[in-house]
Amino acid sequence: MKKKLTVVELFAGAGGLALGLDKAGFEAILISDNDKNCIKTLKINRPDWNVLDIDVKDLAKNKVSRYLKFKKNEIDLLSGGYPCQSFSFAGKRLGLDDTRGTLFNDYATILLELKPKMFLAENVKGLVSHDKGDTLKIMLEVFKNIGYEVKYKVLNAWDYGVAQKRERLVIIGVRKDIRKKIGKEFIFPEPLKYKPVLKDILQNVPKSSFTPYSDNKKKIFKLVSPGGCWRDLPEDIAKAYMGGSYYLGGGKTGMARRLSWDEPSLTVLCSPAQKQTDRCHPDEIRPFTVRENARIQDFPDNWNFDGAISQQYKQIGNAVPVGLAFHIGLAIKNYLIKLK
Repeated sequence: MKKKLTVVELFAGAGGLALGLDKAGFEAILISDNDKNCIKTLKINRPDWNVLDIDVKDLAKNKVSRYLKFKKNEIDLLSGGYPCQSFSFAGKRLGLDDTRGTLFNDYATILLELKPKMFLAENVKGLVSHDKGDTLKIMLEVFKNIGYEVKYKVLNAWDYGVAQKRERLVIIGVRKDIRKKIGKEFIFPEPLKYKPVLKDILQNVPKSSFTPYSDNKKKIFKLVSPGGCWRDLPEDIAKAYMGGSYYLGGGKTGMARRLSWDEPSLTVLCSPAQKQTDRCHPDEIRPFTVRENARIQDFPDNWNFDGAISQQYKQIGNAVPVGLAFHIGLAIKNYLIKLK
């Protein structure tokens, strides 16, 4: 088997998944997205990558192979994180026709065209229960019909050297002839013993911009201890700040949440200062900076993000943590090298 494995990636975003796979030993022969800022981010950081600015629907319709020098069955991996969308149940065939009009359909159409040895699809944890599990059921059935043995598992980035509690559904498919040749099923990566917290990764972070809190929010967070949340606030202040949410059931511990150095970050989000999902800095009265969020997502400090600060936060928040992608990629690589 060749030393460098090949990957085609869809929905690449700012490159977290692609970078992790690159570190694991995969050569990106095509990377696509249609967000202008993401495209610039990818090209700035990896000018050697074959980055394609194209809508995935057009890519599926016009054939991906026209952009590649590789024969379709020779590609090692197709990767990408398509959005979670509901499907119709046209005739309950549980095939591609049931998924028409969705981005999953485009991913599956490209998978059918390229027929790589394996595929990697990542998504939100909620996909497991979406539409009472029917959405995932259709996806898995489509993958099987295309010719893949499929496994899925919810993985937490904190188990893979990333200082962040971020759960993602990971779906892995092995082409049936490849599965037969290897003779063993794919195994998801084992959790690491090392589980970093914020003090382990947020040392000497390069200075960068952040979206400041309002004066009112600054007053609120002065009353919250590191590791605390709205429960630290006097009752009258908590009611005024939270509004109707104060009376709803559930923990709501994301509101007025101030992280501590001795814990991992909660899931990095696209907006750093939403009332329902606050992530205040442990020492300072502010959200994390762009570069701090990038560290939490395990991007290297020299990975630059294009666009306005809101776009940079969005790109980072939408990314797959690089460390999680690396360990998934390593497990895929170690599986494929068993081919004779």
